[in-house]
Amino acid sequence: MISMNTPIFDFVSEYLASGTSRLHMPGHKGVSFLGCEPRDLTEITGADDLFHADGIIAESEANAASLFGTYRTFYSTEGSSHVIRTMLMLAYGCFPRHRASGRFTVLAARNVHKAFISACALLDLDAEWLYPDDTGTEASPASICSCLITSEQLHSELGSRSAAGCLPDAVYITSPDYLGNLADVRGLSNVCKTFGLPLLVDNAHGAYLHFLQTPAHPMDLGAAMCCDSAHKTLPVITGGAYLHIASDMPGFGPEMPARLASCAKQALSVFGTSSPSYLILQSLDLCNRYLADGYKKRLDETIQSFDHLKDTLRELFVPILETEPLKLVLGCAPLGLSGSDVSDILRKHMVECEFSDSEYVVLMFTPENRDKDYNRILAACRDIMHVSQRGKDHDTAISKEPVSLPVLERACPIREALLGPSRIIPAQEAEGEICAIPTVSCPPAIPIAVSGERFNAQAVRLLKRYGIDEVSVIADRN
Repeated sequence: MISMNTPIFDFVSEYLASGTSRLHMPGHKGVSFLGCEPRDLTEITGADDLFHADGIIAESEANAASLFGTYRTFYSTEGSSHVIRTMLMLAYGCFPRHRASGRFTVLAARNVHKAFISACALLDLDAEWLYPDDTGTEASPASICSCLITSEQLHSELGSRSAAGCLPDAVYITSPDYLGNLADVRGLSNVCKTFGLPLLVDNAHGAYLHFLQTPAHPMDLGAAMCCDSAHKTLPVITGGAYLHIASDMPGFGPEMPARLASCAKQALSVFGTSSPSYLILQSLDLCNRYLADGYKKRLDETIQSFDHLKDTLRELFVPILETEPLKLVLGCAPLGLSGSDVSDILRKHMVECEFSDSEYVVLMFTPENRDKDYNRILAACRDIMHVSQRGKDHDTAISKEPVSLPVLERACPIREALLGPSRIIPAQEAEGEICAIPTVSCPPAIPIAVSGERFNAQAVRLLKRYGIDEVSVIADRN
């Protein structure tokens, strides 16, 4: 096994052992209330500075870059939302513009996280949307979470836009999505290279993908930049995330990775707190050693055990979607049950899911799950199938209304709608109104209507379906 040093963790350990009087922040002074306070520091001498790193944080980030095979990897203690905003700022500031207007435009698959919308507002970027050609098929389940775009579709779209003189300036996708669907990142990145565009990827759910037997991380497949929520799939405290910058960006010159890297810390500082969590930084630092010391083998063994569980569930006729390797996604409609029904049964078996809606239940596994977790899932699914069978002869109230994201009219720019005057109204009265600040359920934090879009009847029905009772709409405009 390869051993990797942990400079941030080691510095804090030495400071803790020194017994130094803490006449600095935080106010707990290292006294235990929760139990973690002794290891909670701020930017004291020797602790480096996250946004001007040239010491232990820079060393730890270099370790992460070597593990992921990137030009540079940077830490965030504020999750992928922080990194998404940073990626878009870097794209805005570093990549060439393609439109005569000079307006920076991102062509994005529509299932974006709300952080993408706020970034467009804050940076005054324009967003245009891609929708899948096959919504509601097995390949692209009907859900607000899913928006799989094929490389052929992207090539056709960009070809048409190029002929019309309105190429976007970047392409943005979410992969994996909340239901575990993996986009064809390599194919999409190749298309982007053909048209001289960077591909940006929200890889919040896929930090582990680089460590598969066949690496499948966006940085392995041609993306220019991506974010990872380390805490979602790796043993990192909530809030730990990565910004990855690729080493190779054909069409942009050999200097582009260095240019992005030189601007990254400043861009991170624009959207980040000036008091980053040293607990999270230590967690990211320790994760480097975890990844270096046999993680690939542990991950492979976990996937084998997980695949065996899924095979057993299929033998019980449990409806399982094909997903990324560490997600178990149950399709509930064939059971005559809702996602809430299924998650309630799981809870009775001491299993808490990651996400459920009317159609799906999502469960996430890592090498830290134990045999009892697998056994509980199996027992719960047997119970679910029993309940499903019992209800086969009864009429169910499961809605058949399509749940894919609606295509809405753009009434005004994102920035104008999100930052301007707004008012709160009941969701059932939203038809015809213009969305101001998107109201989302989190998870999955995907807006049903984007700032500046006009609600239609389908959007209002989806608001009700996702339990959204009130929405923010712009004021003083018809």
